Amino acid sequence: IKEQRYSEAIQVLNNVLETNSNVSIELTQINCVSLLQSRAGLSLLAYCYFYTQDFVNAANCYEQLTLLLPEESEYKLYYAQSLYQACLYEEAMRVTSQIDDMAFQGKVTKLQAAIKYGEEDLTGAKSLVDSSPEDDPDTDINHGCLLYKESRFEDALQKFTTSLQILGYNPHLSYNVALCYYRLKEYAPALKHISDIIERGIRDHPELSVGMTTEGIEVRSVGNTLTLHETALIEAFNLRAAIEYQLKNYESSREALTDMPPRSEEELDAVTLHNQALMNMETRPTEGFEKLQFLLQQNPFPPETFGNLLLLYCKYEYFDLAADVLAENAHLTYKYLTPVSNLTVTYHIEFLHQLLSSPAMYRCVPIRDESARSLEENLAMLAQALDVELKVNDIEIAHRLPTLAQTEKEVSHPQSLSPRNTKSCHFTRNKCKFHFLGKFMAKPVMDLCKYLYNFLDALITQQTSPEEAYRKFDEIASKHTETLRKLTKQVQEAKQNHDDESVKRHIVEYEDVLERYIPVLMAQAKVYWDMENYAQVEKIFRKSVEFSNENDTWKLNVAHVLFMQENKFKEATGFYEPIVKKHYDNILNVSAIVLANLCVSYIMTSQNEEAEEMMRKIEKEEEQLAYDEPEKKIFHLCIVNLVIGTLYCAKGNYEFGISRVIKSLEPYNKKLGTDTWFYAKRCFLSLIENLAKHMIATRDSVFQECLQFLEQCEVYGKDVKTVIEQPLEESHLHQGKNTVTYEARLLKSLLLRLQMY
Repeated sequence: IKEQRYSEAIQVLNNVLETNSNVSIELTQINCVSLLQSRAGLSLLAYCYFYTQDFVNAANCYEQLTLLLPEESEYKLYYAQSLYQACLYEEAMRVTSQIDDMAFQGKVTKLQAAIKYGEEDLTGAKSLVDSSPEDDPDTDINHGCLLYKESRFEDALQKFTTSLQILGYNPHLSYNVALCYYRLKEYAPALKHISDIIERGIRDHPELSVGMTTEGIEVRSVGNTLTLHETALIEAFNLRAAIEYQLKNYESSREALTDMPPRSEEELDAVTLHNQALMNMETRPTEGFEKLQFLLQQNPFPPETFGNLLLLYCKYEYFDLAADVLAENAHLTYKYLTPVSNLTVTYHIEFLHQLLSSPAMYRCVPIRDESARSLEENLAMLAQALDVELKVNDIEIAHRLPTLAQTEKEVSHPQSLSPRNTKSCHFTRNKCKFHFLGKFMAKPVMDLCKYLYNFLDALITQQTSPEEAYRKFDEIASKHTETLRKLTKQVQEAKQNHDDESVKRHIVEYEDVLERYIPVLMAQAKVYWDMENYAQVEKIFRKSVEFSNENDTWKLNVAHVLFMQENKFKEATGFYEPIVKKHYDNILNVSAIVLANLCVSYIMTSQNEEAEEMMRKIEKEEEQLAYDEPEKKIFHLCIVNLVIGTLYCAKGNYEFGISRVIKSLEPYNKKLGTDTWFYAKRCFLSLIENLAKHMIATRDSVFQECLQFLEQCEVYGKDVKTVIEQPLEESHLHQGKNTVTYEARLLKSLLLRLQMY
């Protein structure tokens, strides 16, 4: 136990207790010794269970101790605390009411306040906290927690900061301060406090192996030890991941999760499991869905889980599953997606419309911009390659709510079986008991939960009735625009009155509402986008220019819809150019499809020099990156050339277009991928179709060039899938047919038949 090897201690103690219960002892004196040993053994066993987060077994042990020694009030206190940790709030409150020892009154009051807090009875919790001594530091901390849950982040921050100054450095208090800064969107001071927590944790406890997993070093699990809890490292890394995610530093966000002290999956807390599921949805979507579904069955689970699972079902077009989850979990819908709930969760989503990308490579956590699917049947026109997909962009990262300070934990000393030999272990946060909170607004201008429910309802409706879905989206959008105008007026009035605090507050509210308005606007536009009525989509965007003209997502989608109309390339250039110039020094940070579309726009408006200059810039950066990271596959220039080649094929110049496509995939071992093959084969299918219809004629040298290309694709395409299957699919594609090699042979056979014909 002293070495925190609790699992081994549990095995030893269970063996001892089992032996004691099986041995028949007749002497009264020996019976007393056995009784004392059983008491000590049960106490130690309960302690070990508690610190391995097995709160139910801990409660069972303490229940036995209360029956064995009913006069010992401290065991009743520990029994109630274990029940509380197991989220058995009613039972815990009932046990606390049985403790009448005045010596424990202060601890009982704190525990009762924590129980009310866990039940979301903030009024009851506040009443109990108010009855605590004012000179008790825990009182201020608990008031801070209550203020936080009421969305009064500035007041909560003041309480936590004051407590930190009085008590000195405390990892959990520092975390609470950082969390308040995060809610206030003041990320710099939040990261400063997080860095302090992590640096102290690394310095004081190198045995926790922080960062080893990120560096690829295999290390054993450190377990959920008391030391790990006291450092607040898990909380700090989850919050860092959330901040990096909000700042769109997605690689850093994933690193924050892997930098955590290593633990096995069964040892992970719900918050970390939730965030890992989201971070890895692109590469392991099936696993991500399994984790979120698992969390939904736990009590408690992060409130973000329910909404995120629904959004991801919609993102992957599992609308039936989303509808089933809503129907089967009406109690969760009522709690998390209606105005009745005290918990208000924000989900940030974006619709990012792209041109060139794999039809099967989807993402949940935004790492790069991708399109949803392209229509393979339409081979003639480049413009028809684009379709739209809901993107779950800034899905809310779950993190822990500050926990009410409680009580001291008295435990039997591990070095002795004597029940009177005890060791005090003080803690002001519950061990491994996590509360979760979604994103709050200080003064919600529209209930976020109701917004999410209405948004999901409209998305699901769109599958059967686009007109009705459009009407629902329009209702949501109208409420948002009304609120945005009201907030704009309030900001102007506050500026006139020189009220900087009000200006700051209203701007934050404005940005939050705008973040919810953009996805609704894009969903509304998608209704007409699916009908290929791009002119109407443009009208919808023009109506929103008052609020959205500075929003990157809006500008990107306006560029796409102008591009799709084929006669507005100049206007599309005006929207694409600022996106590219913003990252011109690191042009590979720009989505490849944006670069490709801009090149096409340049070519279609006779600005060939600009297109060539940008391609040289891309080539130069790719060469440098290939030198720095030789094993990394880079597709930017390849995709740009593919788009240009497709453009020439669409215009009927197959000889130049096909040659451009072929050259874009050299060397094949680095450029041949699911995305690139998808668009390359479309050009070949279009060529074959037009040859079969005798619409065009091609020289024999072009045939030979095509056949040689397809032979190379056979060689290098054995392990390259043509379609990356959707998660949760019941029927799977044939492994042998789902390869570039197989499709290259099919195309080759078609070309040979045409050549012989």
